[in-house]
Parts: sequence; C-alpha cells; structure tokens
Amino acid sequence: ITITDDSNDDYQYEEVSADDESSLHEDDEDLSKALQTIQKQDEDAQILAFQSVLTSEKSVSEIPQAMDDFFCNFLVRLGMSRTLDCFQTEWYELIERGVLTVGDAGLVPNVYIRNQELEIENLNLKKDLEMYKQSVNKTEDALLKMQKERDFHRMHHKRVVQEKNRLISDLKRLKAHYASYEPMLKQLSEKYQNLLTQKMLTSLERDKAMGQVTGLQAALESLESGYTKQVPETKVGHDCTRKKVFEGPTQKALREARQQKFLVVASSSSFLRINNLGFLQDSEFPVDPEGTPYLEHAKEDTQPQKCGQYQLSSTLKVHSFAVNCLAFHPRKNIVLSGGDDHLWKTWSFPDGNILLTGEGHTDWLSGCCFRPSGTQLVTSSGDSTVRIWDLSRHGCILTLRGHSRAVRGCSWHSCGDFVASASMDSTSKIWDVNSERCRHTLRGHEESVNSIEFLPFSSTVLTSSADKTLSLWDVRTGVRVYTFRGHVHACTHATFNKKGDVIASCDSSGVLKLWDMRKLLPVLSIDAGPHPANHIAFHRSGRALKQLSPPKTRLVVQ
Repeated sequence: ITITDDSNDDYQYEEVSADDESSLHEDDEDLSKALQTIQKQDEDAQILAFQSVLTSEKSVSEIPQAMDDFFCNFLVRLGMSRTLDCFQTEWYELIERGVLTVGDAGLVPNVYIRNQELEIENLNLKKDLEMYKQSVNKTEDALLKMQKERDFHRMHHKRVVQEKNRLISDLKRLKAHYASYEPMLKQLSEKYQNLLTQKMLTSLERDKAMGQVTGLQAALESLESGYTKQVPETKVGHDCTRKKVFEGPTQKALREARQQKFLVVASSSSFLRINNLGFLQDSEFPVDPEGTPYLEHAKEDTQPQKCGQYQLSSTLKVHSFAVNCLAFHPRKNIVLSGGDDHLWKTWSFPDGNILLTGEGHTDWLSGCCFRPSGTQLVTSSGDSTVRIWDLSRHGCILTLRGHSRAVRGCSWHSCGDFVASASMDSTSKIWDVNSERCRHTLRGHEESVNSIEFLPFSSTVLTSSADKTLSLWDVRTGVRVYTFRGHVHACTHATFNKKGDVIASCDSSGVLKLWDMRKLLPVLSIDAGPHPANHIAFHRSGRALKQLSPPKTRLVVQ
C-alpha cells in the first residue's frame, strides 16, 4: 500500500493522539500479535471494499428484448393494428408448423433499444425545455413587474421623505413664529386682567357715586316734602326680570306716581322694603345652628326598608321625552318632574294625574325643586336660565339670568329666601329671591358643576363637579371652605344626610363614596358600576342610600 502526497481525497483526517484507546498496550508489543492485528485490519478493509463494489453494481441484470416483442411493441406504438394482426397470425403459424422457433428470431440488438430510450429521453427533455421556457417567461414578467413596483415605491419614498423634510421645516418655522407671540400674549393677558380690575373698581365707584347722588337728591326732596323713605341702590351685572301681572293704564299711572313720590336715602349695602310699593330688599343669610330640625324626624324612622321589598307598582308616562329630574312636594302627595320636552309637570302620587304643566324654557330641564313652603318651585334648564314659578298663579314670576352656559342643577334653601344654581360654565350662583339678584358667584371648579345643595338651616352649600372634586362653600362670603378629593371620574351628584354630618357622592363610573363632615375624610367607598350613577339620596333614617343609574336603581345599605 502506497500513500502519495498528491492525493485528491478531500477527506479531513484527524490526528490520533499517542494515548488513544485503539493503540497497542505496552504488554502486547510483540511481533506475533502485531502481525495478527495487521492481518485483521487488512481483512476488514477488503470486506468493506467488496461490499461497496456489490452495492455499486446493479442487482438485476438487463435481459435483451425478443425480436417478435420488439416488432409488436413497435406496431402498437405506431397504431398499425391490422399489420400487427397479420404479423402475429403469420408468426404463430410458422412457429406451429415448425418452420421457425423462438430462438431463430434472436434478440434485438442493444443499439436499437438504446436508440429508443434516447428518443424517449429526448422527447422528455424537449417537454422539460418547453416547461422551463414558460417558467422563465413567467419569471421575467414577474421580475419586470417587481422592478416597476420597486421603482414606484422608491419614487414614493423619495416623495414622502421630501414631504417630511418640508413639514419638519414648516413646523420649526411655526414654532419659532409662535414663540415670538408668547411674550405678547403674556402682556395682553396682564393688560386684560388689569383692565378687568379697573373695570370692577370703576363699576364700584360708579355705583357708590350714583348711590350718593340718589341719596342726596332723595334727602333734599324728602326735606322739602316732609318724607324720609328709602329705596334700593342700582345694581348692575345680572339680569333678573319679574313677570308682571296685567295692569290697566290707571294702575300703571298710580304705581309710577308712587315711585316718583316716595324717594329714598341710599343705604350702604342692603335693600329695604317699603310697605307694598314694589321696592326690594336683600335677605339675611341664616346663622349656622348647632343642630338640625330634621334630626328629630330622622330618629322616628330608624329602620330603612330593605332591598328585596321594593317592587315596581306602575309606570306613568307624563313626558314625551326623557325625564331628567324629580322632586316631592314637602307637604302633599305631589311629584314634580322635568324632561327634555322643555316642560315641567306636577302630578298626583300615586295615581299619576297631571295637575299643572309649565311652559317657558327653550331647552331641556336639568333640575327642579319645591320651595319649603310648597307654594313655589324653581327649575333650571339648558337655556342657561333659572326660573321661579308660582303654583297659585300658574306661571313664571321670576327669571334669573347670569350663567353663560347650561344650568345643570338648582336647590332651594330651607328658609325659602335663597336659590342656588350650578352651571356648565364652572360656576355656581347664590340668588336672593326677595331682591331678585345674584348675591355671590362661586368660582373655583375647573370644569362643569353638576350639582349643588344647601346644608339645611345653615349658610353652607355643597357642589360636585366634573373635575372629580366636591367643595363646601360659605354663601355669606362666597369663599370655598374645603375641597374633597378622591373620585377618579367626574362627580355627578352629592348630598347631605338629615343629620348633616355625612356627605354621599357618586361619579360617572358608578362609584359611591361617604365622607365624614367632622373629620373631612372618606369613610366608605362602594363600586356599584360599571354604569354611571346620576343621582344619590339618603333614606329618611339616614342609614341607607339610593343610587340611580341608567339601566336600573340600586339600594345600598350603610
């Protein structure tokens, strides 16, 4: 066996280490054992080479085709059936007579069979060539299409890049342009605030001067006529109009003559009523009592009704559109309701007979409330007005204007002299019913004020807002006393219990919270969602809450 250096074998041989397991041990390094080992390795190599030769040869030898079979197959392939029948008839007759034998015909030479195989292979190759040509044509078409798409996307990308660069340059230019306006805007804002302050001071000085002039004129004429009466100063800023009863020309002339005759000495800050001559006076704000008269009534009802005892008794259709607010009469079985049909209606409970219908608002009604005496009612509307209605006159007697957007709710003080309103313009107002003017505008909420309610027999009012906060206000000064924070969604309503030491609130996600008025902290939170809660109310006992939401009504026991 010779191993040359210029071998073309690509096999990568690995180096065998000296301490390999296949190497001979030191004890076996004698000549005879070495020869036996070499002979065994030689035999194994010969066996492997013989097996490789056997596998490379064909296992089945090819037998040449007989001449008659070759002719028959040839005629069948050409479709010469009659010639085939004549050949087979004559061939088999000659074999039966003994003229010919199968061995005399011989075998077909290999060259014919090889030619036939080459023809078949040639046909197959031609078919494959046609198929490949079709594939190449399709590939060329696809390549051209992809090249066109590539060129289109390339052009579109360049156009997008150019547009992006242009927008970036425009944005930088606009930022620089707007940055130059910021100092000017700050200056204009400061000027605006200064002008507002000057306007307010000027208005106050004008009112003071007008009051002094009016007082001096009144004093002068009163000294001449012998009368010393008082009439209100002129107040500007809110439009409060009273619906007047029909007067004839004589009554009108007499009223104007009385007003001209009885002049006044101006008072410093308040209005005083003179007999029944039509002059208005400001009401005095109540002093906060130590207790509330409602507490005695709350002690009478210590066990609230349970949830399972409520059943739907009847359904009353009194409005043609959605109903937004309800209120019970303080002394009679009468219910007041307002809806999207711009009407308020009073109907008897529980039969549902319509008693009165009020028309006058030009938009949906958001809130309604009876006066504690039960003779009048107040309504708030989306037309940004608050109206006071007299049940005996069957009409509106006072329209309070001052909000710039829709009014979301209203409330009547327990003394009956003040009305509170909450609006979407982020403000609340305290109206004096007697002097027909706005006493205070409560500013501090950042978004819409959704509800407002007086603490009974006190000068405290509670508001809930879409800015997720509740606020307590002192109506005597118009100052916010405290802000409750804890809701994560817009607050929709808040109310006091009868004792006045607990506040209940609900928000647009259906979460209900109870707040301790003394500690000014939340004491309970209940998730009654996922639907929003529109209204919440305490039971007369103060131990249960009722929360109203769009799909159904829930009762939560404290």
